[in-house]
Order: sequence, then structure tokens, then C-alpha cells
Amino acid sequence: MPPPSAANLRGAVDLSSLVNRANSPAPGAGAAGAPAAPGAPVGVLPSLVLEADDTTFTQFIDLSNTVPVIVDLKASWAEQSTELSAVLAKVVTEYAGRIVLVGVDVEANPQLAQAFQAQSVPTVAALVGGRPVSLFAGAYPEADVRAVIEQVLQLAAQNGVTGTVAVEGVDPDAAPAEPVEEPLPPHHAEAYDAIANGDYATAIKEYQTAIAQNPRDSLAVAGLAQVKLLARLQDKSLDEIRNAAAANPDDLEAQLLVADLDLSGGHIDDAFDRLLTLFPKQDAAGKDLIRTRLLELFEVVGTDDPRVATARRRLAALLY
Repeated sequence: MPPPSAANLRGAVDLSSLVNRANSPAPGAGAAGAPAAPGAPVGVLPSLVLEADDTTFTQFIDLSNTVPVIVDLKASWAEQSTELSAVLAKVVTEYAGRIVLVGVDVEANPQLAQAFQAQSVPTVAALVGGRPVSLFAGAYPEADVRAVIEQVLQLAAQNGVTGTVAVEGVDPDAAPAEPVEEPLPPHHAEAYDAIANGDYATAIKEYQTAIAQNPRDSLAVAGLAQVKLLARLQDKSLDEIRNAAAANPDDLEAQLLVADLDLSGGHIDDAFDRLLTLFPKQDAAGKDLIRTRLLELFEVVGTDDPRVATARRRLAALLY
């Protein structure tokens, strides 16, 4: 996305109804409004990741005169929203007080949802110098989230918002702790070990067990699709796969394997197009086989990839 600029600083968001309330100091931050010396802590917060509601949000408008504030408009029932909130919290915390994250439950706070025009969750905006900036809606990979936050910090610097805040009980001069890597869930760990040993059958069983225990385990679903692809291509050469498909154009299994090969080699559009072109010519069993394979390949590529979205629309049109 292009970086926010002073020209679009207010965007389409109108917070006047909130700004006009009686101003109260930001939580723990002290007075706001005066430019802060770059990098100088100007206040103390209980955390860099906070929550707000319709009645307390004015505090964060005030705080945004000191540091930019990322606004996460979210809903606990939406898995995509919950996942993005975790990414935002991780990235914001790494900036050590140069930026703050505030979460807003859109169902409990309809006025804020309306003010930010949050038509879906997650919706992410920012506050810079008391003014709102529209950022993005929907799932965003961590790398893209980092890029957006860098753009917000650049915009904040252009508008003189260059302060930092400290966190209660944390020494700002202390060396940052080494990140502790979370251990993998047991079945994921077993699957990783099996993949490292080339034992794809065991890895498949471990991921299937993880999914049986938690059908919402998206990492296990993606892992299962990836290891199934590896298993199908194991011990087969490129020439063997392509020659078999060319010699047997009506052999669906041979064509499915070429699509696997294309996708594994990065030719994602070719893989999807091959299967979607084959789809209308198949009987019910063949169509179901192609649909199942496409759904697996979508997981391998990543369901937020725009090529997946295009192929999914094309598949839906063929199905209905």
C-alpha cells in the first residue's frame, strides 16, 4: 500500500463526536500536545497494548500527540481478527514505546466502529497528532504489517509526533531480553521431525491427529497440505511426471501430479489453471477430486494470496 501522507491524514474518518467530549489525560502518559524530543520518554503506560471503548477513546486521541496510536477494530469471534491482533501486538511491542496499540471491540463499541467505518473485522487505522489515518482491512501478513507501521512512523515524524512512552515496571535502559521461542505443540513437533527424516507418512498422521483434536488448527491444516504435496512428489522426477501427463491427457491422476509439480516449482497460476480447465470435463467423482486437490493447494500457497482468491472465485463459478 502507498505510505500515508499529510494529504490523506484525515481520510474518510470523522472522530469529531469523540474529540468534542471532555478531554482526559492519556492513561499514565501525562499532558499531551507539546512536541516531544525525539526518542525521549514522555510518560508511562501500563502496557504498549491497551483496550479502549466509546467512553475512554478520547484518551488515545490525546496520546497520539505524543506517539502514533494503531487502532485495531476487532471481534473475538473472528479468527482472522484474533490472529491479526496477535501480530499487531507483537510488532508494536518490538518498537519499544515509539508506537502504541489500542484494541476496540466493534460489537461492544458501535460508535467507534461507525466513526472508523469498520464494515468488517479486522479493520486497522492509526491516530497521528489527534487525527485518524485509515490503514487497511482484512488479514495482513506480518511483513506487510511491519511495512505499514514503518509508514505510520514516517508520517508521525513529518507531523512532529516523535515521542516515546515507557511501560510501568520496565527499565527503558535495560538490554532487551532474548526472545523465547514458543515450543511447537506435540503433534506439530513430531510432524516436523518426521519431515526432516523424509518420513512423510508419519508427518501426515501427526497433522491429521492435531486437526482431529482441534479442527481450527490452521497451522496443522496448512502443514498437512504441504506434506501431502511432498509425499506425492517423493521419488518422482520432473521428466517422469511431465512425460506421463503428456502421454495420458485423459488420466486425471497424471494431470493432478503435473499441477503439483507446477506449484512446487513456483508456477502457481499454471497449476491452478490446469486443474480449473480440467474441472468441467470430469464426472462427479473427478470434479470432487479436483476440488479437494485445489483446496489443499490453496493452503500450500496461503489462503491470503491474491492468486488463491482469483482461483477460488473461478472454482466457485464452476461449482455453482
